Amino acid sequence: MKNQFSLNLSSVPKELKLIIEIIKIEEEKGIQEISEVLLENINWEEFLQLAMHHRVYSLLYSRMNKTSKIPSEVVQSLNRKYQKNIFKMLSLSGEMEQICRIFGESQIKSLVLKGPVLAVDLYGDLSLRTSRDLDILIPFKDLSKADQVLTNLGYEKEELQTLFNDWKWKDHHISYYHPKKQMHIEIHWKMHPGASKEPDFKELWARKRTCTHFSHSVYFLGREDLFLFLALHGARHGWSRLRWLIDIHQLMKQNLNWDEIFALSKKYKSTQVEEQALILSSQLLNSYLPKTVKVRSWKLAQSAIFYYERMINLHNGDPLPLKLERYHMMYLMSLKSLSSKFLFIISFLFPTYKDKETLKLPRTFYFLYFPLRPVLVTVRKITSLK
Repeated sequence: MKNQFSLNLSSVPKELKLIIEIIKIEEEKGIQEISEVLLENINWEEFLQLAMHHRVYSLLYSRMNKTSKIPSEVVQSLNRKYQKNIFKMLSLSGEMEQICRIFGESQIKSLVLKGPVLAVDLYGDLSLRTSRDLDILIPFKDLSKADQVLTNLGYEKEELQTLFNDWKWKDHHISYYHPKKQMHIEIHWKMHPGASKEPDFKELWARKRTCTHFSHSVYFLGREDLFLFLALHGARHGWSRLRWLIDIHQLMKQNLNWDEIFALSKKYKSTQVEEQALILSSQLLNSYLPKTVKVRSWKLAQSAIFYYERMINLHNGDPLPLKLERYHMMYLMSLKSLSSKFLFIISFLFPTYKDKETLKLPRTFYFLYFPLRPVLVTVRKITSLK
């Protein structure tokens, strides 16, 4: 389908543009070499930093045999990271199989959201996608059983910090860490945080697929559910890692039921996010654009290019510079439907454990955190600027 507009990529670093072109080599028949123009004045150190930041170094290395114009030391550096990733993915695969098997024996239904399953399903090769941890979705009622299973396996739970037991709807996963194996696992009871509308577990389970690539079969999301999950996940993170967009591109090569995707996105009020993903994948990676999309969605896609113009790590624990934080908050609001914005504002007015840390009150006076929340948030902002 012909694009209505074009995204402005003029401020995207030339090093990232080169990365994208190398990744696209396999997709464009007849192109064996990278354009000389793209290779002019490349900062190869920044090239490698971007490859790491966007988590595409393994896929990038796999494309290097298509061109002979990349410095050998750059190829060797990527090769070392590629080899290291193979061992990481094999380790994650073994742990995933063990946990899914024990969950099954414990009568806990589980759906693997990302990790090794995506590498196999989307890329056909465990080595071509990177993963830091495992994300497993289970029914909310089975959280206690899952916690016992993981504790028995040596995992330590990261306690959720909550004030009014609001974690059930504000959060969406619990993190676990195995100190000996150095393995991270996130157990989800929802796919997305906050009071967002999404399919319940029974609905997702009914549409599940089975991955038989591993020694123990594991279950994962149906194609249409996976597309919406990846689109919402990538959008929530500003598409700040190119890997998330490449996942979308790879999934679009499969036989997707677009009518079902559009119906689900309408039902769960995420049409603008789904269209943003389609535009970005089409413009950056030459994916097929299956529908005419709204002007608003083009604006959302352009707003995400901001995250490709600079290296922004949204979730390393460090506070963002004030300008970036404000931009990201406005960006997140722009993704939401009217009803979602209303729910977000209501949830923002709900006190959190940070309010308790700012002003400690006796439990009998916890109700005061509601009227005091705007003041406490302002205090924290002012304090952080000092």
